[in-house]
Amino acid sequence: MPGGPPGAIAVVQVGDRRTVHTAGYADVAKKTRPTADDSMRIASVAKAFSGATALALVQAGKLSLDSTLGRVLPQQPKAWSAVTLRQLLSHTSGVPDFLGSPKFAELYQRDPDHPAKPAALIATIADQPLAFPAGTRYAYSNSDNILVGLMIERVTGQPYAQALSTWVLRPLGLAHTSLPSAIELPAPYIHGYDWAPPAPLEDVTGGLAPGWAWASGGVVSTPADLTTFVRAYVGGKLFGSKVRAAQQDLFIPAGESGPPGPGFNSASMALFRYQTECGTVYGHTGNTVGYTQFIAASPDGTRSATVSINLQRTDKSQDQDAAVFTGLQRAELAAVCMALDGA
Repeated sequence: MPGGPPGAIAVVQVGDRRTVHTAGYADVAKKTRPTADDSMRIASVAKAFSGATALALVQAGKLSLDSTLGRVLPQQPKAWSAVTLRQLLSHTSGVPDFLGSPKFAELYQRDPDHPAKPAALIATIADQPLAFPAGTRYAYSNSDNILVGLMIERVTGQPYAQALSTWVLRPLGLAHTSLPSAIELPAPYIHGYDWAPPAPLEDVTGGLAPGWAWASGGVVSTPADLTTFVRAYVGGKLFGSKVRAAQQDLFIPAGESGPPGPGFNSASMALFRYQTECGTVYGHTGNTVGYTQFIAASPDGTRSATVSINLQRTDKSQDQDAAVFTGLQRAELAAVCMALDGA
């Protein structure tokens, strides 16, 4: 379609049967097709990974959903001390989003190729009070998962990237997923693009160093690994039934990730529910420079759909870009319906 992404890939799996659907190019210059084993930036889908790590630690008794910032991270502002892990994971904490802070903008512009440490990202909003009393409202905030990552580091004594590997990546065999420090993507990879017609396509694959989003959006993965992850995450393979029930007990109507997925969206702890005309699935979305992502699975994890495009389009897009995002949501719905209705 006019202004559409250079490439797209959808992986649909029913039981053990996995099908891969592609269109366009992973690399426009070389005319290479996207594959399920290509690396890409997964943006805010990384929040599901930090959520999975935290919930695995809850299962292991190293954290509680009622663990507070004041107890685990006492160096954080006293005004935030009563905020719990449950509220951080469900975006009901009231902690302001550091991406909207002028101090963060100054920090980024000073040296965009060398990300600040996670604690420094949070420090850009440390002088701000909670936007609302914790637990009283839903507001999507990238700060929440940075704080979750810092809590994980504190209770494990490991860097977050190592804890992620220990508690999620290695148990699920996700050999092509990581939280890298370098901006370069592992080859082969899906190039990310920016496009503002009539200007030509711009390759922005190296546009944002992963450390600027860290536990909130810095993870790199592949369509195949994302498929394995969402099936295990939603299906309860990383933690027991009690933790899984607590995770899925909340669901705030109209709570959306960035951007919203297909159907009617509701938010819970590092998980979103998408109620569509073909049935209900659970997962996460994400967008960053050059990429827009969607992952989802049926409640038992046996049916799944992941959809990735190498262009950033959201519900905030305007004009033809908005039509492209609507087209993406149609593709996501088609993948979900194929997963739920397939034999």
